[in-house]
Amino acid sequence: MTLTWPNLIRLCLANAAIGGLAALPINLFNRLMTVELAWPAILPGVLVALHYGVQVTRPFWGHRSDTRGGRTPFILGGIALVGAGLVATAWAIAWISNPALALVVWVLAYIAIGLGIGAAGTSFLTLLASAASDRQKGAMATLAWLMLIFGAIVASVGTGIALEPYSADRLMVVVPIVAFICFVVSVLATWGVERRLGPVPPAAQPDLGAALRDTFADPAARAFTGFVFLSILAFYLSELILEPFAGHVHGMPPEDSTKLSGGKDGAALLGMIATGVLSYVRVGSLRAWAMIGCGVSALGLLGLAAGLPIVPMTVVFGLGNGLFVVGAVGSMMRIASEQSGATGTRMGVFGAAQAIAAGLAGLIATGMVDLARLMMPIETAYGSVFLLEAVLFLAAAWMAARLLDSRAPNPMLQPGE
Repeated sequence: MTLTWPNLIRLCLANAAIGGLAALPINLFNRLMTVELAWPAILPGVLVALHYGVQVTRPFWGHRSDTRGGRTPFILGGIALVGAGLVATAWAIAWISNPALALVVWVLAYIAIGLGIGAAGTSFLTLLASAASDRQKGAMATLAWLMLIFGAIVASVGTGIALEPYSADRLMVVVPIVAFICFVVSVLATWGVERRLGPVPPAAQPDLGAALRDTFADPAARAFTGFVFLSILAFYLSELILEPFAGHVHGMPPEDSTKLSGGKDGAALLGMIATGVLSYVRVGSLRAWAMIGCGVSALGLLGLAAGLPIVPMTVVFGLGNGLFVVGAVGSMMRIASEQSGATGTRMGVFGAAQAIAAGLAGLIATGMVDLARLMMPIETAYGSVFLLEAVLFLAAAWMAARLLDSRAPNPMLQPGE
């Protein structure tokens, strides 16, 4: 049984809540730690990497939602845990003057944030995969991603406005309110959804170890895990170096490099919307859009590496990212829901691969640029990262061509998977 469009749209508000909460550690807390508290910039970087690292627990949360017969408690519980981690982080920023104690609180808080995002995000995607028909999956991947971005924008802008003028006491009022609002939104988004879907199928394997062995014994699931890791590694590789590249190589001031990133994200949003609509009306398959997105992203990156004009090449790169996201996430939902009683476990495995790749990408890219700058001109150093990223995207496109239709009855492309 699947949900109607209004209920699917309402369910995606839960992802907006997740996006809103996840934006604060990356944006607000990063700024406060490095500017107001004058800590080294590596501190928030390590904390963010930690919150990605603990998301290797995603298979556990997915399997628990399979065995406990419901996804909603894990969505709400995860969002509550993230909120608690955000409040603890803000408390240590605002009121703890002992650096050692503050650091301990931040580490524990970011572990809680990572665990909560893993539990809520995995369970949300699992529920969405179960609630959407195969025809709807591409459109739902688009909507879920757009809601994630929308939630991040609203929370970041709203928090920024509410913090004016900034003070520690104001921070301790605003952050708990944001956490509470996101929790209420998630309750409204999930209210009654699982009752409409009927009972969750019994878990295929009650034991996590056996469930993971079953997942990796399936050639399609195993190959798709590799595809997720490779493609997400490529997707995030330039995340931390694009604006420095614009400044170092093209001489852009901060306000222009920020606009450049905005242009990239805007092109990605257009790509997502176009792909979601086209896949719903059965123009192209999810596999085809994932491949096309990887290819277009690689084309933009090769242009950046070759020294072509930065603005059009960045827009091409962003457009490819948008096409790729919908094809990849839609395919993820389809493959995860193929085995009854194991959707949560599969989604958890894919999510863990995604989190590990995202955490590694920033470390690899920044480290590679720093090392390459010691041996070659700065434009070549950045170009080497873009070239590596393009190669990874092309490899991901090759993997998509081989594996995403492995279960299809006909090896030829099928419209609208």
